[in-house]
Order: sequence, then C-alpha cells, then structure tokens
Amino acid sequence: MTPSTTPADGTRPVVRRLAVTGATGFVGGAVARAARALGWEVHGYGSRDWDIALGPLADPPEVDAVVHAAAAVTDWGDDERVRRVSVDGTRHVARTFPGARLVHISSASVYDPFVPTVHAPESAAPVTRYLTAYAAAKADAERVLAGRPDTVVLRPHAVYGPGDPTLLPRVLGAIRGRSLVIVGDGRVSQSLTSIDNLVAAALAACTGEPGVYNVADARPVVLRDALRELLRERGLDVRLRHLPLRAAWHAAGVAEWAWRLAGAADPPRLTRYAISHLGYERTLDLTAAREGLGYRPAATSFAGAAAW
Repeated sequence: MTPSTTPADGTRPVVRRLAVTGATGFVGGAVARAARALGWEVHGYGSRDWDIALGPLADPPEVDAVVHAAAAVTDWGDDERVRRVSVDGTRHVARTFPGARLVHISSASVYDPFVPTVHAPESAAPVTRYLTAYAAAKADAERVLAGRPDTVVLRPHAVYGPGDPTLLPRVLGAIRGRSLVIVGDGRVSQSLTSIDNLVAAALAACTGEPGVYNVADARPVVLRDALRELLRERGLDVRLRHLPLRAAWHAAGVAEWAWRLAGAADPPRLTRYAISHLGYERTLDLTAAREGLGYRPAATSFAGAAAW
C-alpha cells in the first residue's frame, strides 16, 4: 500500500520510512530532523551521497514517501547546471522511487514575475516567461511531475528561519551604514513562509491529498513592517530608504546586461528577480492546502532572529 491509498476505515495511511533529497540543506535538513523526531526512519541524501543531476540512485531503499528538497537555488550563474539539478534531477528522483509518495518542494517563483501575485490560486502557474533559469527550471520540474500519480507539489514563498542561507543574508548584506534601501514604498503585501510552516506542510503532504499547494504563513504581512520587525529582533538600528520602482527596474536590467557581458560570477547588487519578489505584491491563496493537507500555519514571526 502506498502512502496515498486510503484504508477501508477512512483513516490516513502511516508513513514510517522517508527519503529526503537535499538533506544537508536548509529545507531538506529541517524536514529530515522533524521526521526523525516523529520516529520515522529517514534516508537523507546530500549532493555527496547522490548527485541527482547524474541519474537515478543505483540501489534505493524501500520508502513510503520522498521529500524532494534538492535544487540549485540561485538567480545567477550557470543556467545549464540549474536545469540539470532542478529538472533532470527531479526526473531522476521520480524514477528512483516510482512507488512512493513524492513531495516536491517547488517555489512561488513559478508565478508570473512581471505582474503582482495577488492571493494567487495554484492554477495561475506555471507560466511561459521568467526572469531567471531558477524560476524556469522550477516550472519545468513541475511539468516533469505533471500526471505522475501519488505526487504533491508545494510552492512556498520567501522561506525564512534558523539556518536561512538566502533571505536573511541578502537583507543583512544590503545594509549600508545605518540604511537599508528597498524598491518601492514598502507597503506591498507579502506571503512569507517560516521554515517551521514549510516543514509541517511537507510532512502533512506525505499522507495528504495529491495535488499542487501554495504554502505560506497564516496571513500576508506588509513588507516594510516585516523588515522593521526583523531588524529590531536583530538589534539593528537601520532606517529604510526607498528607490522608485520603475527606475530601479530599468537600472537592474542594465546592470544585469553589463554583468553578463563581463562574465561576472556574482550578480549585481540589484536584480530584476529581487525587485519582482519584493517590489510587487506576492500573496498566495492557501485554501487548497488547508483543505487538502489540513494545513494550519502559524503567523509570521521573527522571534529569536538574533540567533539566526
């Protein structure tokens, strides 16, 4: 019996054996730790254990479910490598565990980056235009899994929390002196996703209804309010300053062109991808996750951020 098969008495199946890709990373590591705390047998795979870009695992263990969290998370760099890991790698994970529930950690980056995302339903993505290879590859990875039975796709936005290697470092790295420049007036609404909420969704997805689900904190926050709370928790006396949205978008496009022409390994300080996620509203409709997974997320909180 696979994890999605409903027993005759109507109860949910039980997962005892779990595989996790990206288990040495931020999301995969948190999922693996939480599953072990529940007493599950966890088989964790990092890139040194299994390079998913190269092919299926030669001798996979028998598992009830797989949480596929491995990905090339970057908005700059080797586009081919991003596709090999995120698209080919997803195909290889699916082939490795054909009879197991597959929980794929996708991204809200699959929504259209050129227009605001306003309480977006899952049906609004994927689209056909993206700003980065990362977003395009995430969309194509979802297409790889389309039609695969016993599959759940989760789309979190702006994941944060202890061990965050992306969002918090970028915010802190953008501070100059006692100023943090943001694009626009900062009044846009954002659906953020705590690592605890994402882990809860991933574990629930191991036995919930197959499908595609947005994942975020209980309700959206106003960007400038969230940034002020985060900075306050970190003990930083920083003033928010603002760049006009249109001017920033144009400047970022020119900078990206110049950086690519020069073959720069690192992105410019401001990219259109970053602007698209922080300068526009990015809010997600969580109705499907609440109904299909029994998802009950906590509200956004940066309590304890001083230790992150």
